[in-house]
Amino acid sequence: MQKNILIVEDEDILREIVKDYLMDEGYNVLEAVDGKGALAIFEEQEIHLIILDIMLPELDGWSVCKRVRKTSNVPIIILTARSEEDDTLLGFELGADDYVTKPYSPPILLARVKRLINSRYCQDGKLTNEDSLIISGIHVHFPTRIVTVDGEQISLTYTEFEILAYLMQNQGIIITREQLIMKIWGYEFAGDDRTINSHIRNLRHKLGHKATSIVTVIRAGYKFEVKA
Repeated sequence: MQKNILIVEDEDILREIVKDYLMDEGYNVLEAVDGKGALAIFEEQEIHLIILDIMLPELDGWSVCKRVRKTSNVPIIILTARSEEDDTLLGFELGADDYVTKPYSPPILLARVKRLINSRYCQDGKLTNEDSLIISGIHVHFPTRIVTVDGEQISLTYTEFEILAYLMQNQGIIITREQLIMKIWGYEFAGDDRTINSHIRNLRHKLGHKATSIVTVIRAGYKFEVKA
């Protein structure tokens, strides 16, 4: 199935460059030049990934990200000229999955799009004995990326899902923040430890009474631990 990618960017030249790269890879591209237009397209079309500029007319990217996250866990890549750490953290706390600072290399952006698309969406419907992981009432189903807690489905972003799955797959083992960064992003990361902290905080909130399964190990990292 051809994946639909929504580009929300008010700079025409930049938007066209990114569009050409994506179309060359076989993606179907939809475009918006402001936040309100982006939300209108998102509500009318099936969108598989959003490339979202922050400094937009009508409605800024932060607001668009926040509204999308109320109803969907579609992967979101924040695209902005602002590189301050607090802006990066805000993007992650609002539910963004990746953050690209201008100026950037279009092939690098394309690589991040492909990573998110390939990881987020199941390529076929075949099931194996390793498709699910269930520990202490938390059920992770890898082909659909659905997570349930005591039978109730919760909505996780791409990054939150990856953190939870990685910690559960290494139950009882301390995983450093550096290991999480390399596992999830897989490239030289410009952020700091607070980025992982933000994702962990959001993940714990969504896990509800199971949040204590993710244990902070001071000066070391995190581990998934079943409480007696």
